[in-house]
Amino acid sequence: MPFQSPFADVEIPDVSVYDYLFSGLTDDELGRVAVFDSATNAETTYGDLRARIDAFAGALAARGIKPGDVVALHCPNTAAFVIAFHGILRAGATATTINSLYTPPEIANQLRDSGAIRYVTVSPLLPGAMAGCAEVGLGQEHVIVLDGAEGHESMMDLLSEGAPAPEVSIDPATHLAVLPYSSGTTGKAKGVMLTHRNLVANVQQSLTAIQERSDDVVLAVLPFFHIYGMNVIMSLTLKVRAKLVTMPRFDLGDFLRLIHEQRISFLYIAPPMAVALAKHPAVDDIDTSSVRAVLSGAAPLDEALGQAVKKRLGCGMQQGYGMTELSPVSHALPLDRDDISIGSVGMAVANVEFKVVDPGTGEEIDAVPGGRTAPGELWVRGPNVMVGYLGNDEATRETIDADGYLHTGDIVEVGPEGEVYVVDRLKELIKYKGYQVPPAELEAVLLTHPAIADSAVVPHPDEDAGEVPHAFVVLQEGATLTAEEVMAYVGEKVAPHKKIRVVDFIPVIPKSASGKILRKDLKGKTASDFS
Repeated sequence: MPFQSPFADVEIPDVSVYDYLFSGLTDDELGRVAVFDSATNAETTYGDLRARIDAFAGALAARGIKPGDVVALHCPNTAAFVIAFHGILRAGATATTINSLYTPPEIANQLRDSGAIRYVTVSPLLPGAMAGCAEVGLGQEHVIVLDGAEGHESMMDLLSEGAPAPEVSIDPATHLAVLPYSSGTTGKAKGVMLTHRNLVANVQQSLTAIQERSDDVVLAVLPFFHIYGMNVIMSLTLKVRAKLVTMPRFDLGDFLRLIHEQRISFLYIAPPMAVALAKHPAVDDIDTSSVRAVLSGAAPLDEALGQAVKKRLGCGMQQGYGMTELSPVSHALPLDRDDISIGSVGMAVANVEFKVVDPGTGEEIDAVPGGRTAPGELWVRGPNVMVGYLGNDEATRETIDADGYLHTGDIVEVGPEGEVYVVDRLKELIKYKGYQVPPAELEAVLLTHPAIADSAVVPHPDEDAGEVPHAFVVLQEGATLTAEEVMAYVGEKVAPHKKIRVVDFIPVIPKSASGKILRKDLKGKTASDFS
């Protein structure tokens, strides 16, 4: 029997993303600040934002961009990203967002796979962008540089033309709005086909559990090119008419300064930021009293770490779960559910139902009255499930079954209130003498040590056991710790088969832009590989 959302179904408007976010602006809302760009200190009102989106869409249409075309967007979090992104969608085109850290070959691969015919970027990223474009034959005349560069059109050039936004007719249920690419942490990155309805539905669904308000000031540091930043932080914030404060990159000093100066009230973070908020001494030097809520996503957050953030900031703490293929949110823990562990990713959002399935037998796992279920793979169904992977029917069939359930590859348990606890990735479990060892559990234990700033655990080949847990540890500044002390500390807190057998100390844990640990970059490595 599938698990149901505790929230009543919500109506999903049959409209484009643009119409959903901007068509209903009132006179009062037109004058509200929509975006504060921390890189330029410029404010953009909702009225100005909509006008610039319309003008950008008109300029794209004047250059031949039409519904069905794909435009690449390669830009850090700025007001310009918001304008360009929604301008692309307003023109009826599809935006494929490119990771700011991508190398030219990675850029070329995404351009080639997505079929992008225009490229929108900024001058600091231009050298890599042009190298990637050259590899696929996309010429300079097709590259727009938002902040200006010799030989390229700029955003100012496009906006100053005053071209009217085009009249476009699309079917929100089938027309692709965005083509983000999955992180590739477990394989080759794939284009995730998300329609206007997918994105509209997920904002509407998420509002039942993510309780942002119009008077909130939201710090947007997690990248907009990633679906979490794109549809939750950017679009959900615009939908509720709150103020978005953009940061082009994470720097703890600037992050804390903006919390103080802009009186940030709502923080979206990933677990590595939670570690800094819980442990870094600089937090004590900043007034964080304006923060009323913190939501962590992109990777599992341990209960102890969540409680530490909640206590230190004196705010509400919630966790959410999602993935690019789910637009992205399927579960979230509402702020008012203090009776449920912060270590849970919460309940299914509105219009979502899910199953937990034994990966070995394929049998559905039932609820346990008053307790937690056995672990199993999370399967999710709802209007936010992607159309499929671009040009990869086989991968789509492997991910979405005939009944419309998306197989997430995450191992979860379900509590008595229908709340979900993520145990680990199905493909990342360590096999020790036949036992399954979840790396995330060991990482959570490691982070409870006061001398440890960050950690990651990966499988290490072993002749006798098959695999043993291998910990990579980042120490707090000035702290000292031996490998033996690390192993003894964890050994006291876990079952024998979960003990860490190998430890390496490294300066930083490699992570994706969305905060996920890149375990593939650690497997087979030692500390000497990072010196």
